[in-house]
Amino acid sequence: MERLLLTLLFVALFALSLYGMWRGWRRQAREQSVRVPPLPSVPDEPGEPLLESSGLYVATTFAGRWQQRIVTRGAGLRGPAVFRLYRDGVEVDRAGAAGFWIPRESILDVHTARGMAGKVMGTESLLVFTWRLRDGDRDVELDTGFRGDDLAEYPSWSEQVEGGARA
Repeated sequence: MERLLLTLLFVALFALSLYGMWRGWRRQAREQSVRVPPLPSVPDEPGEPLLESSGLYVATTFAGRWQQRIVTRGAGLRGPAVFRLYRDGVEVDRAGAAGFWIPRESILDVHTARGMAGKVMGTESLLVFTWRLRDGDRDVELDTGFRGDDLAEYPSWSEQVEGGARA
């Protein structure tokens, strides 16, 4: 009987912890939906891709705050993705989640990093796009992280994206 009570207590505490995390995630998404404009959708005819890399979409965070994940509008969902560079921007094509567009003129920087939003590595193996999301009078600077299958492609991304907007 004592063992059953301890087991039930443990299960109840575990369920309460899961509920608390779910509520926190929802609250954060609600707060961010006011501060972060909707992510741009991919144009109907973006043209021919100049560069394409497959890998893992890690997260989008507020620029410079690598642990503060954007969770609103599905941007916090990690998963397989393909990044495609076009003349006018970068398409983030995520499997199982809505993709989005990073306009080329909004890109401030492309660099590598060791970690982002819970994904930490020992080497500079994340490709991070720092960009400005504009919507009317709201401007938000974001970092979008990608862990490519082929790290040797990163220098090509940095070279090809040069010439975007600069702060």
